[in-house]
Amino acid sequence: MELDGAMFIGFFGGLGMFLFGIHYMSRSLQATAGPNLRALLARLTSNPLIGVMTGALVTAAVQSSSATTVMVVGLVNAGLMTLPQAIGVVMGANIGTSFTAQLIAFNLSDLSLPAIAVGSFVILLSRRRFPRNVGQCILGFGLLFFGLGIMQEAVAPLRYQQAFQNLMVLMADHPIWGTVVGIGMTVLLQSSSGTIGILQGFAQQGVISLPMSLPILIGDNIGTTVTALIASFGTSIAARRAALSHTFFNFIGAIIFFVVMPFFASVIELVTPEPMRQIAHAHTFFNVLNTLVQLPFIYVLARVVTRLVPGEVVEIPHGPQHLSETLLGAPEVAIEQVRRELVRMAAIATETLDDAMDAFLRNDHQKIESCLKKEEVVNDLEKSIMRYLVRLSRSDLTLEQAHEVNGLMNMVNDIERGGDHAENIADLAEEKFDGKLPYSDQAVADARDIYGKITYILGMAQNLIQDRDNRDLAQAVVAAEEEVDELEERLRARHIARLNSGRCYPESGVLFIDLLSNLERVADHASSIAFVTLESIE
Repeated sequence: MELDGAMFIGFFGGLGMFLFGIHYMSRSLQATAGPNLRALLARLTSNPLIGVMTGALVTAAVQSSSATTVMVVGLVNAGLMTLPQAIGVVMGANIGTSFTAQLIAFNLSDLSLPAIAVGSFVILLSRRRFPRNVGQCILGFGLLFFGLGIMQEAVAPLRYQQAFQNLMVLMADHPIWGTVVGIGMTVLLQSSSGTIGILQGFAQQGVISLPMSLPILIGDNIGTTVTALIASFGTSIAARRAALSHTFFNFIGAIIFFVVMPFFASVIELVTPEPMRQIAHAHTFFNVLNTLVQLPFIYVLARVVTRLVPGEVVEIPHGPQHLSETLLGAPEVAIEQVRRELVRMAAIATETLDDAMDAFLRNDHQKIESCLKKEEVVNDLEKSIMRYLVRLSRSDLTLEQAHEVNGLMNMVNDIERGGDHAENIADLAEEKFDGKLPYSDQAVADARDIYGKITYILGMAQNLIQDRDNRDLAQAVVAAEEEVDELEERLRARHIARLNSGRCYPESGVLFIDLLSNLERVADHASSIAFVTLESIE
């Protein structure tokens, strides 16, 4: 097969512009709507069917099934989504990604240069984030179709190349090879839309027929799952199961599709004679039919993936467990329920600190993920409890009850800030891992010493939240926190002495000082809870 330099440069230059356009448009859409769509994914997945629709909507909005599946992996890892819910969203993501192929099938190359011009001017003239994101989306749209046009012109001569025609016939006669090519292309390009776009460009120029493209299209669907698998490395067992379910879903769909491929191609050719639209419809219909076939078996797929990725998943319920809207009319009872919820929140925050310290002292990298997961639960609880307390403060409260509600608000903030310091310690542990930083036995012993005292203080503070009138316990927390302040100063001075004598690496020393500072701040927040109690007693 003879390929001259101009064809080679034209194809890969157009391909690069096409892929960059897709990436740029997708990134701008994610920047504009990503955080809201992540919240949408977390909330609107109460059953598999709603999950499918939500996944399709989100993927069509961000123009990237990989972005959706990576978000799903993150939500499962954080405990915000169950495995069956995740599988439903993944099914919907496969449908949503076909929107890009349908858009490309309009072949709006004539609008590419105006879009590039408009998008560029909007970016250059806008100072606010939203209009700049819109400009980036328009520019990406223009680059996508401009690159597609260049790519189509470059590959047009291939229709006359006998060797290339023989290769296409070979893949049509042996679909497995076409599937392998599709997997390889998508893994290499890291874009299923990129692979489909190449097929559509080839089809528009008569270089490839629909039956020849179908195996590559199936391989593309399998190859696109690699991104989610990569994103699941180092995450929780539940997140790895979610990523693997995406691969299994598409692989099973490929097997089903091979059985009906000849009939399927005939149906698509009857629906539309346009080559680009044929491939777009094939992509859409395949993903819709695959979802309809496998949707009733979501829980079966979840059990299979659970067996393949064994292990116990510890679920931490998100959101409050003791707050009830019906109790807002009975302030005394509602306040007591808030205290119960605060005890639960404080216990989770303490576990967060335990995980962070295990990560730092025992080099347990998995504890970092556990710490971050629990810290997200603490953050969610802080928001929910504060919203509840704000509503309660608008009720008909006595002066004493109003004062107590204000105190509870301060407690919520102190517990959440304690969780933030645990997250800081987890970050320090990550730096310790990455830098392979050593610590002396004395430094480790000092860290365990102050950590043990802080654990004791946190236990007392947690009891104090429920035992609101215990003056002696509150004073004990304050006294213990003062001891921690003195201990932190001694340990800091001792560590600086080790640094000056050359018995400690400077990089290790900086992290250790930060560790002491964060632990001391945790004790401060526990002491603040005690002061709230003392003020209410007085």
